[in-house]
Amino acid sequence: MHSNKRLTRRHPDELLVGLVSISDRASSGEYIDEGIPALQSWLNTALIQSAQFETRLVADEAGLIAQALTELTDEVGCDLVLTTGGTGPSRRDVTPEATLSVATKEMPGFGEQMRQISLHFVPTAILSRQVAVIRENPQHAALIVNLPGQPKAIRETLEGLRDENGAVVVQGIFAAIPYCIDLIGGPYIETHDSIVSAFRPKSARRKAST
Repeated sequence: MHSNKRLTRRHPDELLVGLVSISDRASSGEYIDEGIPALQSWLNTALIQSAQFETRLVADEAGLIAQALTELTDEVGCDLVLTTGGTGPSRRDVTPEATLSVATKEMPGFGEQMRQISLHFVPTAILSRQVAVIRENPQHAALIVNLPGQPKAIRETLEGLRDENGAVVVQGIFAAIPYCIDLIGGPYIETHDSIVSAFRPKSARRKAST
């Protein structure tokens, strides 16, 4: 069971996150979903301040996906919604279409970067159709990002690639998410640099407290 009750921040900078796993088989109970646990684990590791989570497990149906995204943004009040699964070329893969159907702005740079990361591993990365969008109303705005379905690919996409010395070779998409959340009126998110270093222009950075 899930709730559409609006989440309440426990402190002003708490991130409210919606996690949506899209899978016919997982939603019907044929196998245990791995996407939501992988996302929640990664965020708990990467974020300095804890987040609140609301989750959904839905079938590969555009109407159900769009409904989940709308509930999480408009009713639950999530600042960030991450989806996993349903972004390939098969007939049942409709996550991008459902995501675009609830969008007020498209953010194409996210999809471009996700494919660049995946191309370091497999040429079939060009078959991925992940998108990212902003959904906004007069009271609230949220960033929605489609992610891959496999836990390893989720982590690589979010935190990027490093060389054997730990230097960043390809930026992960989460490096840009905190500033994006700033720009749409959400909380100020900070990350552990050892996982992913959130980038902000100097003018947008908070001064360290003394």
